[in-house]
Amino acid sequence: MITLTEEAGFDPARLDRDYNAKATVSPEAFAAEMVRYREASIAPRADWGQHFDVVYDEESGQRIDIFGPPSLSGPCPVFVFVHGGYWRALSKEDSAMMAGMLAAEGIATVVVDYRLAPEVTLAEITREVRAALAFVWHHGREYGLDPDRIAVGGSSAGGHLAGALLAEGWQHDFGLPSDVVKFAMPVSGLFELAPLAATFPQEWLNLGAADVDELSPIRHIPVRGCPITVAWAEHEADGFERQSLAYAERWTAAGGEAKTIKVANRNHYNILMDWCSRETEMSQALLTGIRNIG
Repeated sequence: MITLTEEAGFDPARLDRDYNAKATVSPEAFAAEMVRYREASIAPRADWGQHFDVVYDEESGQRIDIFGPPSLSGPCPVFVFVHGGYWRALSKEDSAMMAGMLAAEGIATVVVDYRLAPEVTLAEITREVRAALAFVWHHGREYGLDPDRIAVGGSSAGGHLAGALLAEGWQHDFGLPSDVVKFAMPVSGLFELAPLAATFPQEWLNLGAADVDELSPIRHIPVRGCPITVAWAEHEADGFERQSLAYAERWTAAGGEAKTIKVANRNHYNILMDWCSRETEMSQALLTGIRNIG
């Protein structure tokens, strides 16, 4: 069986096809989904927004938005969400579609902004997202958040960055416990970067061999990590499904609990919209994972 690392040797045309999410939908459908992301994030800002543009990292000046039940009388469990966009697009303004659903269930949401490639390196993007998690843990109680009930998630490139939050070995540098994350739900994530360094995202990532090794979450899975649910859409480009399956398998092999969900009749983009309603398989998996935290 071909491993994700060995995929880097695939024919370039196949790699391009297997990791080109935009090619799985029409240009019109892609544009419409990007509009839906922004529109679905407006109501939560009006109805459930608690704190906007909170600077979490003085070095980069990057910010988070915090959503939750009225007055965040908590401390509330919190879902930290990292947006996708192949590390070069989108923002927190497009990425709060789940915040209303979670707030109605008594769960806060933190949506993270980070600087984009190629302005900054993937190593810097990873540092910024880790700094955001550290801010939530160190300062969360000031905003009604429970630092002992943190879940994380992300979509596509954000799934990679959620995996970077789960990776072992970095937490001490940020003053965090190794088990700071209690549940995770990466969606359509990218966990092994070797294939990406061999195809078109390399144009803006410029990854060296050391970057691939250091920044591939699948190479840094903790022993007996927290429970995770790995989700992807039925109509994904093939590489995203292979990455999700391999990550879940490796997580289980390391002693952790990993559930998988292949969401029927969804693509790489509209899968996230299932988090707008609590009745969907995606929402039930997220709610169950967060409620099961200690």
